[in-house]
Amino acid sequence: MTRLLHVSASPPGPGSRSAAVAEAFVDAFRERYPGATLDVLDLSSTTLPPAGVSAVTTEKNAAGSGGQAALRQQTRDLERRFTDADHYLFSVPMWNFGIPYLLKHFIDVVTRPGLTFRLDPRHGYQGLLTGRRACVVYTSGVYTPGCPPEFGVDFQSSYLNYWLRVIGVDPVIEIALRPTDFTRSLAADLDRAREDARKAAHTI
Repeated sequence: MTRLLHVSASPPGPGSRSAAVAEAFVDAFRERYPGATLDVLDLSSTTLPPAGVSAVTTEKNAAGSGGQAALRQQTRDLERRFTDADHYLFSVPMWNFGIPYLLKHFIDVVTRPGLTFRLDPRHGYQGLLTGRRACVVYTSGVYTPGCPPEFGVDFQSSYLNYWLRVIGVDPVIEIALRPTDFTRSLAADLDRAREDARKAAHTI
C-alpha cells in the first residue's frame, strides 16, 4: 500500500497559499491512489523532540531517566514516520529567504547517519531513502526567480532540494507560487499552481 507523508510547514489558518496548493495535490493523489495511506505531519501543531547533541545523547543513553526515555521514543516515532513513507509532500513557505525554522528542526531530527544517509570517504554522502519521490510546494511573498537581490535570494529551494537528494529522495518535483505580494495575477497564479500540483500527484 502506497504511503504518502505530507510534511506541512505552512502556517495555520485558511489564508495559507502553500497549504492551498498542497491540498490540490492531496485531493488528486487520493483520486489516483484510492487505497493509499496519507500521513499528515503538521509542524505548526507538533512538538518536536530536541535535535543535535541532546537528541544524540538521549538516543545513546538507553538506561536514561523517564524523561530521556520519552524523548528517545518520540524521536524514534518521528524517524519511523519519515522512513516508512513511500513518497513525500512538503508545503514550504519562504521565511527570511529560507525555510521555516520548524521544518529545519524536523530535518535536524530525522537526518543522521545510518538512518537517512551514510558518508563514504571517497564518494561523499550517499542517501539511504532511495526509490522515493517528493513533491515540494514553494511559496514566497516577494522573491521570484530573476529578481534583483534587493528583493530576496533563494535559500529555500536550494537548501531543501539538496537535502532531499543527500538522503536519496529523487526526483523532486517543484511547484512554485512566487511572488504572492506585489502581483496583480495572484488568483490566476494560484489556479495554475493548483493545476500543476494535481498533475504532479499523478506522476509521483
